Amino acid sequence: MTKILMTKTRGQESLEFENWNLFGICNLELGISNNTMVGKENKNLITRPPVVVVLGHVDHGKSSILEAIKDLKITEKEAGGITQHIGAYEVEHQQKKITFIDTPGHEAFKALRSRGAKVADIAILVVDATEGVKAQTREAISHIKMAQLPMIVALNKMDLPQADPERVKRELEKEGIKVESLGGKIPAIELSAKTGQGIPDLLELILLVAEMEDLKTVLSGPARGVVIESYLDSQRGPTATLLVKEGKLKRGDVVGTLSTWGKVKILEDFQGRPLKEAIPSEPAVVIGFAKVPWVGERFQVFADIKEAQQNIRPKEKKEIGKVLLVSPEKKVLNLILKADVLGSLEAIDEVLRNLPQEKVTVRVLSKGVGPINETDLKLARSGKAKILGFRVKPDAIAKRLAERDDIKILSFEVIYELSQAVRTLMERMLEPEIIREELGKIKVLVVFKRDKKRQIIGGKVIKGEVSRGTMIEVLRPSTSGDEEGEKVGEGKLENLQKNKKDIEKGTKGDEVGIMYEGTGQIEEGDILVIYKEERKKAEL
Repeated sequence: MTKILMTKTRGQESLEFENWNLFGICNLELGISNNTMVGKENKNLITRPPVVVVLGHVDHGKSSILEAIKDLKITEKEAGGITQHIGAYEVEHQQKKITFIDTPGHEAFKALRSRGAKVADIAILVVDATEGVKAQTREAISHIKMAQLPMIVALNKMDLPQADPERVKRELEKEGIKVESLGGKIPAIELSAKTGQGIPDLLELILLVAEMEDLKTVLSGPARGVVIESYLDSQRGPTATLLVKEGKLKRGDVVGTLSTWGKVKILEDFQGRPLKEAIPSEPAVVIGFAKVPWVGERFQVFADIKEAQQNIRPKEKKEIGKVLLVSPEKKVLNLILKADVLGSLEAIDEVLRNLPQEKVTVRVLSKGVGPINETDLKLARSGKAKILGFRVKPDAIAKRLAERDDIKILSFEVIYELSQAVRTLMERMLEPEIIREELGKIKVLVVFKRDKKRQIIGGKVIKGEVSRGTMIEVLRPSTSGDEEGEKVGEGKLENLQKNKKDIEKGTKGDEVGIMYEGTGQIEEGDILVIYKEERKKAEL
């Protein structure tokens, strides 16, 4: 069996590349293109493993495909897996390595997918063979095209009887994705993450596309690359996952980004096993930064600490939902955010920043990485805020406080579901829209009986139709000749009769008797406007 180097991580929602023209900038500075290094005559050029990003519609099977690769390859003899989310997987197939970038895959993450795609060499577009092209499929296609990445179409769920790959291929063609079987140039694989069908073929195809792309890089010289995940480990301190793009990263190297610097004290592979050095396309966990670097920053190795410190530039923090002045009539949703890692938190920032806030403003009172704690609960109580946890749980004290003070903690495993929940919370703060539909009119001919609450009148339907249970507006014509005049009462049409028999509805020309319950005293000559109202949920 071919050896594999892949394990399950805790999540798949945490990759954000902030300032990703950053790799465009990095390309210019390093002389790197997406595919090959400039100056192929350089003898130090080597072929590097491909970096792959998996995109597509939510629930079409992106995570399941990665799981299937793991299940196919990993044996019980493999070393114990990592416990933290490091943002990348590395597998080995046919003695060749492939790195998978662990990106979110929901429509809310337009920017994240686009940024994620720029660090990759190959994109896999996952489409459910039973459902076909969806809105987020189109978004993924757009991001892949913008990044100018070679694409592989993975038609998933082929084990289901309703799978129709040919229909899906035709739908993709309408989106400008013409697969090879239809005369195009884009390869497509029919597979099932559930049964494992087609997974080896997918890995072989990735290697084939990588060979055609002729991925090259420089192995000598100082290491350079990208921060793809970071967080603060309570025991080991600032921790970052670095994806090496050029050179070799070794223990003892002085590394720096625009926000921080450090000396590589611990260097591990994605499974937490010690590394002597990390080579291009290889993700490596690094301990030794002075503080947690920002996800998406580029890093490089410097000659010494002083040079790394001189490279640091002040970074403007973007606070989502922070409002200095909010008009009194505008509604505000206060939130406290806690997440598993910094990448997740930044991804949530991106989502909330993109929610429409013309009617309701989102204000984040506090955000951080780690378990929900006592401080979060106290702030939620004083600030009347909702607590949102992403892949984190409240500690024992926070749990007791939440139960005692009846503070609800909303927990999520998928960022898309978190964003939809926040949208729902915002919409609940809005008053529902009342939609009125006028059905008909009755001219009052006679008043038979009245008491404090009810009146029985006879009249003629002069417009439209009338029916029981509808609303009535009583209009009294003015002496000026206005046909309807002023409103003198409103109520409900409790009962409707024709020829002294109960009926469901009457139409234009019918003479009817009605029981009216409502305000105002109806008189002969009044016009009764019959209508119904519907309450429509307000939208942002």
